[in-house]
Amino acid sequence: MELQKILSFLEEMAPLGYAEDFDNVGLLVGNQNMTISGVLVCHDALESVIDEAISKKCNLVICFHPILFSGIKKITGKNYVERAILKAIKNDIAIYAVHTALDNHQNGVNKIFCDALGLKNSKVLIPKENYIQKLITFTLPENAEKIRNALFEAGAGKIGNYEDCSFNSQGIGTYMGNENSNPEYGERFEFVEASEIKIEVTFEKHLQSKILKALFSHHVYEEVPYEIYQLENKHQNIGLGRVGELENPISETEFLQLVKEKLQCGGIRHSAFTGKSIKKVAVLGGSGSFAIKNAISSGADVYLTADLKYHQFYEAENQLLLADIGHFESERYTKNYIVDFLKEKITNFAPNSLQCGIILSEENTNPVKYF
Repeated sequence: MELQKILSFLEEMAPLGYAEDFDNVGLLVGNQNMTISGVLVCHDALESVIDEAISKKCNLVICFHPILFSGIKKITGKNYVERAILKAIKNDIAIYAVHTALDNHQNGVNKIFCDALGLKNSKVLIPKENYIQKLITFTLPENAEKIRNALFEAGAGKIGNYEDCSFNSQGIGTYMGNENSNPEYGERFEFVEASEIKIEVTFEKHLQSKILKALFSHHVYEEVPYEIYQLENKHQNIGLGRVGELENPISETEFLQLVKEKLQCGGIRHSAFTGKSIKKVAVLGGSGSFAIKNAISSGADVYLTADLKYHQFYEAENQLLLADIGHFESERYTKNYIVDFLKEKITNFAPNSLQCGIILSEENTNPVKYF
């Protein structure tokens, strides 16, 4: 199977446009036209994981964390990043990272986090801003349905639990073509007044080129009229972190014990107990100190995340319980989700006598150990 085909599934699972600006996601090593013999899914694409890929005849490694995160000017094998990249290149192994593209997805890292804890009715903690755009176009009444359907097919018109959403209004458009024009109605140099339909749809920013391609392919006008606006609306289904609820409230110690068991934590660092029961839970996989205030504002009884510093525990202000459960632990089941997603999408991929061409890495890449 060509890598390009697998990339299309990966970008369906975690659109690269969802990633944060600071991140480095997508295809990091390899050529999209290469033929894939097997896929190994891991948390971190370390040298030991590349060795595992070689032994299992997998030439595509899909990792959660990008092994290439900040820019490097030399690849000489002097550190763990360069050694992994060198080995991958020498053995024609492609590396693809998802990271915050999957963090921000409504079914991604933090939904997986919530599901692992059995949380109900979860919603995004920090909705993504500046990600919704609006397209406005004008066309003849007989062309309107064709354009709408093409835009819907390209991904426009989705609002929450609803699809094929648009607003349509009727009016009079005017135009006069010059000597180089070829008007659909009227003649060159003729002032034309025609009945037109104004179509308005919203869409996610990363779909803009696809939306415009659909518009231009199905519009009947020689010059396609359109306007695109950036909306200030927050995207309620995309963003970092989630807030959900336990079915029944439990004590703080009972809750931490639940977390420790479900996420296999070696230890949990936490702020002072508040004395309140835990019902509403905020989570953010990975480093989430920046969202402490968001968790408090959400009304959560506890906020689970990782990489909290000493003074940040004070920010709980006895309003909620802060718990640092470990970076790896908070993202523990992400790689399992990736494997399950790809197996559902790719059902006929079993090269090299493997039971399945998509396998979960057996390497534990958590750099933090507990005594």
